[in-house]
Amino acid sequence: MNIRIGVTLGDPSGVGAETVIKIFRDQRMFDMATFVLYGASKSMSYYKAKVEDAEQVNYTLVRSASEAHEGKLNLVECGKADMRITAGEASAEAGAVAVESLRRAAEDVKAGHLDLLVTCPINKNSMDEAGFGAVGHTEYLAQQFGGEPLMLMCSDIMRVGLATIHIPVAEVAAALSKELITKRIAQLERSLKEDFGVRKPRIAVLALNPHAGDGGLLGKEEQEIIAPAIREAYEGGTLAFGPFAADGFFAAGTFKKYDAVLAMYHDQGLAPFKTLTPYGVNVTTNLKVVRTSPDHGVGYDIAGKGVADESSMRNAIYMALDIYRSRLREAEYAANPLKHIVRERGGRDRDAKDIKELKVEN
Repeated sequence: MNIRIGVTLGDPSGVGAETVIKIFRDQRMFDMATFVLYGASKSMSYYKAKVEDAEQVNYTLVRSASEAHEGKLNLVECGKADMRITAGEASAEAGAVAVESLRRAAEDVKAGHLDLLVTCPINKNSMDEAGFGAVGHTEYLAQQFGGEPLMLMCSDIMRVGLATIHIPVAEVAAALSKELITKRIAQLERSLKEDFGVRKPRIAVLALNPHAGDGGLLGKEEQEIIAPAIREAYEGGTLAFGPFAADGFFAAGTFKKYDAVLAMYHDQGLAPFKTLTPYGVNVTTNLKVVRTSPDHGVGYDIAGKGVADESSMRNAIYMALDIYRSRLREAEYAANPLKHIVRERGGRDRDAKDIKELKVEN
């Protein structure tokens, strides 16, 4: 099966193109999928000159992913031909390239020319100056593909989802509701099953306030919103637990007992995640298209110096492929669950008599 992956190069003033170039120094990447880059060819040429052993990294220009060649690195040209590359400097011109890259990739996904999407980091301010009209990748993809996305940070040792995403901290408490948290728990459970193959996930839910509110002395959100949402989810069959005070939860390693954690706001989840798990991946779940990205930003401080680490971007590609295949397996399972139950219990296909006698464990 030929899987087609769209890769947006993000902000041409950042480290996105450099990390992609470093990844494709390994020609074995083409054994996994067909890759289509979206960005400026000038950006690729500029950063290629900064990367050691990148002579073999070449690309073929195509108008869309429909023209992509297997075994080659394809590039859909975005931005003006005379654009300037200003490594490490934010600009509206760079933002415009990032906007066009994402827009063109989304169009190819909608047209069925791409199976999944991996995005390099962007500068939200630069894209806003270029008329982007969305807060970030997550919100834009929700506009394009429908649904209310869940932001999920993933690594080998933990997964952290967010109840609220890109909103000011001063607005977090007002944005929380029992309905929102219940929905987020359900989204997280669904993603763990469909995207990661976890049959019966265990989900930890964090408190909002210090010491989980100290019985209401430090805030009542735990008593009035978060705990009731957890209880409702649990009574509905979801293994949801909490609310846990965030500091002790991560410091004591309690996160290791759960398949995922639901944090109440952006930095509550991402600060410990990035501290404890370098080279993690940002996954946008609850959308029809699989989308991942590295867990770092544009890296203006190191852009153009040839020192950017490509590990997180490589992991984002690997995880996108894993999730895509997991969703295919889950779809096949849902279409014919009895077939899979028989194979799981007996290790082989059984005849009709065996099937009638089969007992399914709940």
